[in-house]
Amino acid sequence: MNYKKLGSILGKIMILEGILMLAPLAVSLIYRESFIHVLAFAVPIGALALLGLLLQLPRPGRSSLYQKEGFALTALVWIVMTLFGAVPFVINGDIPNYVDACFEMMSGFTTTGASIITDITAVSRSTLFWRSISHWIGGMGILAFVLIFIPESDDGSSMHLLRAESPGPQVGKIVSKMKMTTRILYLIYLGMTVLEIVILMLDKPIPGYEDDKLFFSLLATFGCAGTGGFGFIPGSIELFHPFSQYVMAVFLILFGCNFSLYYLLLIGKARDVLRSEEFRSYFLIIVLAVLSVFISLVGRFEAFPQTYTTEEAFRHSLFQVASLITTAGFTTTDYHVWPMLGTMALVIVMFTGAMAGSTAGGIKLSRIVMAVKGAYVIVRKLINPRYVPVVKFEGKTLEQKTISDVFAFITLYFFIFFAAMFLLAFDPVNGQLVAIVSDAGTYDVKHGFFSNFSAVLSCISNVGPGFEAVGPYASYALYSWFSKIVLIFTMLLGRLEILPVLILFSRRTWKRV
Repeated sequence: MNYKKLGSILGKIMILEGILMLAPLAVSLIYRESFIHVLAFAVPIGALALLGLLLQLPRPGRSSLYQKEGFALTALVWIVMTLFGAVPFVINGDIPNYVDACFEMMSGFTTTGASIITDITAVSRSTLFWRSISHWIGGMGILAFVLIFIPESDDGSSMHLLRAESPGPQVGKIVSKMKMTTRILYLIYLGMTVLEIVILMLDKPIPGYEDDKLFFSLLATFGCAGTGGFGFIPGSIELFHPFSQYVMAVFLILFGCNFSLYYLLLIGKARDVLRSEEFRSYFLIIVLAVLSVFISLVGRFEAFPQTYTTEEAFRHSLFQVASLITTAGFTTTDYHVWPMLGTMALVIVMFTGAMAGSTAGGIKLSRIVMAVKGAYVIVRKLINPRYVPVVKFEGKTLEQKTISDVFAFITLYFFIFFAAMFLLAFDPVNGQLVAIVSDAGTYDVKHGFFSNFSAVLSCISNVGPGFEAVGPYASYALYSWFSKIVLIFTMLLGRLEILPVLILFSRRTWKRV
């Protein structure tokens, strides 16, 4: 294990996090918050800078990184970022419990959006900003951002880091140089972010929050871009005007697309985009899910408390499908009380996620398409042993290793899913009644199987809100510290797609080479 090289990169990441904390520190000064709120960010900034510089002092004997080192480093970076990123919440008192603060910060960086905060109005502006911008930072990846600035090696080290952090079964370069690839992707990401902020600013301010138009536009955009979804006012996005809700729904869908497709559009290869199997599957699932939810709402096959106009039913259907398939988790209404057809459509898209190479979580549609094709080949082979399987995806023949890796990932995904559910079954909160206050009224729900099921699903798919006691108008605050730690690692496993975390905690990884 190349400890000095790992320490050097980790030190750069710590310095970067300290620089990023200057943004919420500035927000604290702009809004004239108390000295303790300013100190909450100034102290970790100084600590990160000092530790980061100290880690730069030892000179590594080998500049390259093996694949296992790249994967382990990636997981370690996200853990360290979370541990330091949680410190401001404890110092300023917004989240005094450190485990809760780590839960909130891991949820932010992994773009999950699950929260333990029960009263969002009691939280300072600097904390709101740090929570939301953590979505934007984690959306495209922390190490991917660092790769823009550090020298690119010729031994594949950069690719190991990008593969460990980028979502999807296949990771590659869109141009010859990895550094240029990451720069292009980040410029597209930044451009789309700025565009959404500008469009949201065209809408009327939220009643009661007239002075916060720019601030809320920034927070909403950070959540959409990173497909995170932290709420920053009561009711998530419920109070936003319909115009902003439609804009956010559209941008959520756009941020759920593979960013390589935008590069193809920029160089005039629109036909290649339309020929993408994953792209077509993505929009087909969105259309089918929106129709399913819309029909369940306007058809009223089951009794439920909300009464929507046709336009409201369509808007809520579009927004919730866009929010959950991209694993953002923003909400415009209490979907927990919707009919079973609508609920099932939302649960399915929470599993599938959006496209590989996007900022979204979930299993990813590319894996699902590959798995379906792989299963079809297995059945054909059983029927006709002479059948020579040829599986194609995006016009290219897939190697058997790629298909095997997809099946292995899905197997690990569900193994971790059910293991986390089993651990949550020990929590004393199970069986308790939780009071929910939403646009559907005030009602009690029992914290039971479906609460734990949706909590684990939301965390491993990086969605955020679930159903029942962890629904869109509830929080994860009632879970014990043990369950919160389980869910913290579930979020990390989901964001880094399992393998980097498993490699980090493998004893063999840390043997000297």
